[in-house]
Amino acid sequence: MNRIFLAPALLIASVSVAAAAALPPQDAPIVTAPLTQAPTMAPGPKLVEPHLRIARSGVKGHARVALTFDACMGKADDRILSVLVRERIPATIFVTARWLKHNPQALQVFLQNPDLFELENHGQNHIPAVDTPVSIYGIASAGSPEAVRQEVQGGADAMVAAGIASPHWFRGSTAKYDLSAIAEIREMGYRIAGYSVNGDGGSLLGAAVTEKRIAAAKDGDVVISHINQPTHAAGEGVAKAVLDLKAKGVEFVRLQDVDDTGDDQTTQ
Repeated sequence: MNRIFLAPALLIASVSVAAAAALPPQDAPIVTAPLTQAPTMAPGPKLVEPHLRIARSGVKGHARVALTFDACMGKADDRILSVLVRERIPATIFVTARWLKHNPQALQVFLQNPDLFELENHGQNHIPAVDTPVSIYGIASAGSPEAVRQEVQGGADAMVAAGIASPHWFRGSTAKYDLSAIAEIREMGYRIAGYSVNGDGGSLLGAAVTEKRIAAAKDGDVVISHINQPTHAAGEGVAKAVLDLKAKGVEFVRLQDVDDTGDDQTTQ
């Protein structure tokens, strides 16, 4: 019978020792946690991703489409650029100061074909034009009105220094904005370029999906794709889709050539 009571006694002693070890020393101050609710995170800014459409041709079977390309960082994608030049297809190219610095040869191609290419502002360092701190697709926003202005103005200054005419359009990194930043950019004299067809998913889609998306563009659409990722499969799809659209008899225009309508007060 002694054995029956021995095990529980040992267990109680072990628990008591462990509990004592977990207690603070007798001279330690006693801290009582306040009985408050868990802290709530402050809501982030309302972000918008504006749409943009151009005036339709109004002619059945004769669609009008604006091809726009972002040159964020990296190198020029000659698969796309060579098709645009060879087929004489106009497009609007949004360049960053960072891209201009590393692609002088591609810049010369743009400048030597003023009838094809409209060059516009994609910012200085490819920072989202949002004036409060937030992360978008893992990219930190400008974070303040002053930083938004620097991103926009720095991009424009780099363009003029490279021999490009002063830009009239701006498209920020990620194409997302908060409404106060939109108002600030508009006050700087810019129209903000949204889009209606996301052609290549940030240059992350496969070639076949990219080709299908862009080739399905309709009358009045503004297509956004990238011309700065020559190693991505998406670029192959972009080049093929441009040829598909041309074969359908699509009229290609630059943003400067037609009337347009953008939401979130980005153009009106």
